[in-house]
Amino acid sequence: MSTLLKDTFSPSFFQALCQELKAVIPNFSSNRFTEEIYTRDWESKELKQRMLHTTTVLHRYMPASFPAAAKLLDQLIARLQPGALPGGGLPWMFLPDYVEQYGIEHFGESVALFEKITQLVSCEFAVRPFLIRHTDAMIQQMIRWSKHPNHHVRRLASEGSRPRLPWAIALPAFKKDPRPALPILENLKRDPSDYVRRSVANHLNDIAKDNPQILIEFVRAWKGEDPQTDALLKHASRTLLKQGDPAILELYGLNARHLEVSAIKHKRKVKMGETLDFSFRLANTHKKPVTVRIEYAMYFLRQKDKFG
Repeated sequence: MSTLLKDTFSPSFFQALCQELKAVIPNFSSNRFTEEIYTRDWESKELKQRMLHTTTVLHRYMPASFPAAAKLLDQLIARLQPGALPGGGLPWMFLPDYVEQYGIEHFGESVALFEKITQLVSCEFAVRPFLIRHTDAMIQQMIRWSKHPNHHVRRLASEGSRPRLPWAIALPAFKKDPRPALPILENLKRDPSDYVRRSVANHLNDIAKDNPQILIEFVRAWKGEDPQTDALLKHASRTLLKQGDPAILELYGLNARHLEVSAIKHKRKVKMGETLDFSFRLANTHKKPVTVRIEYAMYFLRQKDKFG
């Protein structure tokens, strides 16, 4: 049995999908749909290519008008239960892709679908073009989503608006100025779901890479509220802590004012495959005990005598 992610788009999945599509699309032909899915190059298609292909084929069976298509998609979604069909939620990723591809000019219908679809499969990638095209309206929608009773919808508000979401298109405006999305994070900082709080921490860590002062202000304002929020902030601060940012270190009770490093010993040259042994002496010159965080970095000599 295959364990490749792309094979979640399996014959059993498409068989089940066709049964659902027949219930909502007039005169739908399962045989013709399946034939159009399994093109000669199907086996060579990777996960995202299979998703895009499924979206394209489905579009041929849907009304050309997106508002009309949205009504059929809404009926389809209402028939689905998370995890009820083969492949779990993953192969349903073509649903948010459909909205992204064909609904960008129909904001109201699209966000209504996102709110429902994300409870089946995350819409974090698909909402990003809407943040670029409909920035103000989308941010206001995400602020409303951050108060939604369903934790998947609340997470979408945070995850979808991350400035540097991995494997997704970047949001240049939010990398430059993330403040429009801060009310979302304010609403979710004490969310009861760890799934949501992790997204908030990752969002803040994204912000720290371009606007460290904003994260520092958040830590200063929120730190000490409760243990869960403190854990969120510590995870959000990981990049600045690794960089040894003095302001964030100070907020965590870490500073080097009374520390002295001496007796550093290490090899001058180490070849690939060899072991690097090093040692040093760390002394606290203050009368009181201090908390110490020790980080070390290793650089490799690359081409043209440059280190990276």
